[in-house]
Amino acid sequence: MKILIMGGSGFLGTELVRQAVAVGWETAATYRSRPGNIAGASWHRLELRVPGHIDEMLAAIAPVAVINATSGMSDWAVTADGSIRAAMAATKYGCRLVHVSSDAVFSGSRIQYDETCLPDPVTPYGAAKAAAETAVRLLEPAAAVVRTSLIIGHGRSVHERMVHALAADPHDGGLFTDVIRCPVHVEDLAAALRELAMSDEAGMFHLAGADAISRHDLGVLIAQRDGLDVSRLPARRRADSLLPGALDVRLDGRATQSRVCTRLRGAHEFLHVPGGDRTVPHAC
Repeated sequence: MKILIMGGSGFLGTELVRQAVAVGWETAATYRSRPGNIAGASWHRLELRVPGHIDEMLAAIAPVAVINATSGMSDWAVTADGSIRAAMAATKYGCRLVHVSSDAVFSGSRIQYDETCLPDPVTPYGAAKAAAETAVRLLEPAAAVVRTSLIIGHGRSVHERMVHALAADPHDGGLFTDVIRCPVHVEDLAAALRELAMSDEAGMFHLAGADAISRHDLGVLIAQRDGLDVSRLPARRRADSLLPGALDVRLDGRATQSRVCTRLRGAHEFLHVPGGDRTVPHAC
């Protein structure tokens, strides 16, 4: 299996590269500013803002499958336009495409969102992700488009680093009690994405954890796992702030779970005990 992992130096991308190399896949990975440090993968600098760059890379590498795990945040040129260029190139060169999207495409107005729900973003990042996934589905109907939620694992995620920073200095922010998501472990998510890359399953997929939980409650679980003082984690309400974004967005992935063998654990399971987030995900 020859695979190209776009965004291979990011948090999710690093785990994808690690797993792909571990199972013996011929693995190429892209980076924008600094290559990853996983041996066994070839690293390639990619600038999605440059038309034709991804075409040249696919022509040179000739992968069987491409997983687009890039994250340009609210930078439309990367998150939207770059993903469209990637989809066009994958179609041109006959590559299997798995595109990673986000629950940020939803406003939270209906709380529960299954795979059939249409995007209604309320942030620039959500709008860019919504544009990307819509274009990918139009350009490459055989692609798998995956929405996911907060990604946790190994202490390196944004939320885990925030919890440690707040435990060290609780005056430097807070964790929202009214922002609800379905966190997923990075190992589970990467395993499910690899499974999709090997399949011919097409359409929309929701790969999120089994538990809907607030950012504050998630922080408490992380603190307990890591032996931090839970009382030092300030509780806040996003509704009381001027920060934009959806409050309660719960990805319903029951339809996806019937099509994907990899089991996606909930936060209460993978953060239950110290080291509990290092369980190898189960796959069929």
